[in-house]
Amino acid sequence: MWENYKWDKTDHIQKLLLELEALKLLFDTLPQLPRVEEKLRRLSLLKSSVYSARIEGFDDSEINPKLESQNLLEVYNKIYAGVYSGELSLDLIKNFHKQVLKDIADGGYLRTEPWAIFDQFGNPIAMTPMASELPRLMREYIGFINTLGEPMPILAAIAQFVFEKIHPLPDGNGRVGRLISTLLLHNGRYSFKSQIPLEEYIEAHRENYYSALIPSKDATLFIEFFLTAIIEQGKSTLKKIQGGEIVSSDPKQTMSLRQEEIYEIIKDHPNCSFDFLKRRFLSVSSPTLYRDLAYLIKNNLIVRRGATSSAVYVSC
Repeated sequence: MWENYKWDKTDHIQKLLLELEALKLLFDTLPQLPRVEEKLRRLSLLKSSVYSARIEGFDDSEINPKLESQNLLEVYNKIYAGVYSGELSLDLIKNFHKQVLKDIADGGYLRTEPWAIFDQFGNPIAMTPMASELPRLMREYIGFINTLGEPMPILAAIAQFVFEKIHPLPDGNGRVGRLISTLLLHNGRYSFKSQIPLEEYIEAHRENYYSALIPSKDATLFIEFFLTAIIEQGKSTLKKIQGGEIVSSDPKQTMSLRQEEIYEIIKDHPNCSFDFLKRRFLSVSSPTLYRDLAYLIKNNLIVRRGATSSAVYVSC
C-alpha cells in the first residue's frame, strides 16, 4: 500500500524549501519574547478552533470556540514545551484525539464505522479504509512516517496527507492530523516561535486544500500547499512582530493574558484587595499572583496603596 504513495520534489517545492529555510533563520534571530509569543499563540488558536470546525463541516452554532481553543492550546503548548518526545506512536495519536475532544465528545480510539472524506460542499470525494483494517494500517503508517527519509517540512506534509487518507478517527481527523504535522515540525526545529497553526490559511484557501486531498495518492500538490501555508503564516507573524503591531515599548503589549485580566479587573474594581483577586484566580498560587501584580506595578500600570495586610490596588 505504502509504495502507492508518491510525490515529486518539483522545482516549486525546492524553491519553497529554500524560502522556508530563510524564514526560519529570520525567526531564529528574533529576541525571546515569551509573553508576546504566548499572546500570539492564544489569539491565533482562538481563530484556529473556529476555522478548524468550519473546515471539518460544522456550522458556527455547533461549536464552542472557547472550549475548542482551550483544548487545542493545551496540546499545542505541550508540543512546544517538548512534552511529547520520541517518535510518533499510536498511543500519542490517541492522546491527541482525547485531548482535542475533552469535554466535547469521547476520544482516544479508532473509528468502528465506515466513513468517507467530504469536500467543502459535503460531497464524498473518497472512501476511507474499512474500520477492521485500521489497527494494521496505523501500525504501518507509524512505521512508514518514522522511517521516511525526507526533509522535515516534507515529512510533516506527507504525515498529514496520509493520515487524512486513512481517516482513522470517528471525529477530529483534521485537527489531529494538523497536530501530528505540528509535532514533526517542532521536532525538526520549524516551530517559528510556536506560531504555525494553519487553519486560518486553510479556511481562506479551502478549495485548494481539498483539491490537494483528491483521491489520488500523489502528495505533490499537498506538499506545495502545506509549505506555502507555513511560509504565509510565518510571514504574517513576522510582520506583526517586526512591525510593532504586537511588540512595542508599551508594557501592555507584553502582558500575559492573566496579567491583562488582572489589570482589567483592577480597572473595573478600584481599591480591590489581594483576597478579592485571589478569589477570581483560585487555580493560581499566591506567589504567582504576587509576581503578576509586581510586574504591573513595575511597569506603572497599577499602584499599591496601604500596608501589606490591608493593601489595595488601583490602576494608573
